[in-house]
Amino acid sequence: MAISVEQLTEAVLSLPSEARALLADRLVESLDPAQDREIQALWVAEATRRRDEVRIGKVTPIAGDEALQRVRKIIAG
Repeated sequence: MAISVEQLTEAVLSLPSEARALLADRLVESLDPAQDREIQALWVAEATRRRDEVRIGKVTPIAGDEALQRVRKIIAG
């Protein structure tokens, strides 16, 4: 008996968070490798751009703890 996408989705969403995350990782890994290479290249280009912005002083990095504190303050309103 075949299961519909809707039935599968409902079953998957009832799983614990860890199991859903593992399944999501496996699904992403199963995607077209050619597309994965393209996505990887885009991430490398983005990381390089951000690194260069820090190196030339266009962007000033902040510590992770400070960034989280700022975000929490914004969310708290």
